[in-house]
Amino acid sequence: MEAINMSLTEILNGTFYGNSYYSWLVALAVTIFLAFFLRLIRNRVINRLRRLSQRTENLVDDSIVDVLSRTRFLPILVVSIYFGSEFLQLGRIEEWIGRLTVIAVLFQIAFWGDALLSVLIERYTRIAVEEESSRVASRTALNFLSRLLLWSLVLLVALDNVGINVTALIASLGVGGIAVALAAQNILGDLFSSLSIMFDKPFVVGDFIIVGEELGTVEKIGLKTTRVRSLHGEQLIFSNTDLLNSRIRNFKRMYQRRIVFSIGITYETPYEKLKEVASMLREIVQAHDLVRFDRAHFKGFGDSSLDFEVVYWVLDSDFNKYMDIQQAINLEIFRRFEEQGIAFAYPVRTVHLRGNQGFNAISVGSETV
Repeated sequence: MEAINMSLTEILNGTFYGNSYYSWLVALAVTIFLAFFLRLIRNRVINRLRRLSQRTENLVDDSIVDVLSRTRFLPILVVSIYFGSEFLQLGRIEEWIGRLTVIAVLFQIAFWGDALLSVLIERYTRIAVEEESSRVASRTALNFLSRLLLWSLVLLVALDNVGINVTALIASLGVGGIAVALAAQNILGDLFSSLSIMFDKPFVVGDFIIVGEELGTVEKIGLKTTRVRSLHGEQLIFSNTDLLNSRIRNFKRMYQRRIVFSIGITYETPYEKLKEVASMLREIVQAHDLVRFDRAHFKGFGDSSLDFEVVYWVLDSDFNKYMDIQQAINLEIFRRFEEQGIAFAYPVRTVHLRGNQGFNAISVGSETV
């Protein structure tokens, strides 16, 4: 037994890479213990917070659970190796282990930050659906830009920690970035136009817009293009830059609709009935809900009719409601005119011919010759 102990002691006192096997065992034990202990703490904390979040309605604890769930085992292992290496004398390797640990911690922080950004953007979008649908379209751009900035900063700090001259790298990237920007200026222009649409909100998903001669409902606002579903059913794809450079008519933002229409009655209408037409038109328009009457006037003398003009407002942007109201007004005008014996005018032309026997008139269809 003593011989076995002596041989074991001799083995433990043996050295490898300048450290005894005993020191290596201690370092390994510390590494394994810390790795599994930190992972156990991580799982316990996440499970407890998850059970707590199920009993509450606020989103803070849910966000914390989502962020902590992105804790990777590899950074935990690297940190454990770092603390285990403190029991060893490794010379220059200790410096590289320290740098590797810093990089692992940086990337773990980046994973947490990425998860936090996802949670915040998801919450932002969820509120947008309930309050303002225009924010939904900004989710892709926010995700892309925020994560690009986050990972770029982490990568630069990691490279600086390794010993790379980040200042020179940034300068070289700046020169290369100018060349790339010139080559991809159309793509970058559309990207910044997407951000302009996101913040300025000239239109949002679901709006009915007219761009030049094209019209339809906005289906998707992307980083480069905006897609519109036309009335005929096909999908129209606009470049974001071209779209913002055009005049856009947004009918979804129209809270009320101004309507102007004219009717003409025949010149044979008696004066007494002619005086009543404007009041009759006012009564017909004002009888409808969602309508604000503006005016009705005997506008003037046309070529073949006495012209009246009516103006009113439909207090709703729905085109179908406007058409229902206008149809009801037209039917009521037709009924009232029929009761009063007022005739609608239609184009009539009378041509008088002078001959030896005087004037002659010939009637053809709706024209008199």
